[in-house]
Amino acid sequence: MIPLRSALSDYLTMRRALGYKLQRTEKLLLQFIDHVEAAGANSITTDLALSWASLPVGGDRSWWSGRLAVARKFAAFVNTLDPDTEVPPTDLLPGGKSRRAVPFLYSDADIAVLLNAAKIFPSPLRVLTCQTWIQLLAVTGMRVGEAIRLDRQDVDLEAGVITVWMSKFGKSRELPLHPSTVEALRDYLRERDRMFPNPPSPSLFISSAGTRLLYCNVSWDFIRLARRAGLKARSKECRPRIHDLRHTFAVRTIIDAYRTDANVGVRLSLLSAYLGHVHPGNTYWYLSAAPELLSLAGRRLERSLRERP
Repeated sequence: MIPLRSALSDYLTMRRALGYKLQRTEKLLLQFIDHVEAAGANSITTDLALSWASLPVGGDRSWWSGRLAVARKFAAFVNTLDPDTEVPPTDLLPGGKSRRAVPFLYSDADIAVLLNAAKIFPSPLRVLTCQTWIQLLAVTGMRVGEAIRLDRQDVDLEAGVITVWMSKFGKSRELPLHPSTVEALRDYLRERDRMFPNPPSPSLFISSAGTRLLYCNVSWDFIRLARRAGLKARSKECRPRIHDLRHTFAVRTIIDAYRTDANVGVRLSLLSAYLGHVHPGNTYWYLSAAPELLSLAGRRLERSLRERP
C-alpha cells in the first residue's frame, strides 16, 4: 500500500515530463482520491472507481466513461507500485461511439458580425480586447490558450513576430505577422494603455480589471457573441465554436495555395509548423470538411492527369 496523494504527484510529474499539461486530470484525480478516502479505503478498487465515475447520478454516460478512463490510467500506474490496486476493466462504462465535431468554417461576413456583436459588452476595454483576440485567432490560427497566455513582451511589433512559449507538447514557436496584424495590435495596445495605464498583469490581453483573461470566460463570451451574431448550427455536429477560427485559418491557407498555383505540399508543411503541430499529418483533419478546398484539389488533380504523357 502506498499513499495515493504521493502516487498522484509522481504520476503527474511523469506524464507532464512527456508534454501533457493535465490540469483537468489533476482536478479529477484529487476528487477521486477524496472519494476513496471518504469511503475509508486505503487503495483503489474497481467498485470505488465505478461509484466515483458514475457521478453525478443521472449524468451523461459519455461523461461517466471519461471520468472512469482518467481513474483507470491512474490506477494502472499505482498498480505497478502496489499490486493490491485494482485496475477497472476497459469494457466497464463504455462511452459509445465517439464522433468528432465537424468544423464550422467562418466567412469574412461571419467574422464581421462577431466583431460587431462584441459591442454588447458594457466596458469599452472589454469590447476592444474581445474584438482584438477574435481577429488575432482568425489571422494566425493560434489556440485560444496560446493567445490568452501571451505576455506583452512576447509580441515584437518592430520585427512583426509573436513568440508562443511552451505550448502543447512543450513546443515553442515564432509566428511572423502580416503588417496589418502588427498595426492592429499596435492600435490595441495604444488604446489599452490609455484605458488602463498600469494593469497588474503582464498579459497582452487584459480584462476590465487589468487581469489575464480566463479560458472559461473567453469561451463563454464567444458563445454569447455567436448567438448574438445569429450564427446557427449547420448540423448536429457542426456548431459555431471558438476553436473553429483555427480550422478556418488552416483551410484558407491551403485554399490560397491552390488559387495561386503554389506548391501545396510545401505550404502544408509550413502551415503545420505555424500551427504548432507535431507532424504535418496532424494538420490534415483541419482540411477535411471544406467543399471548396476539395473542389480545388480535384481540379488540380484532373489537370495533372491531363498533362501526364
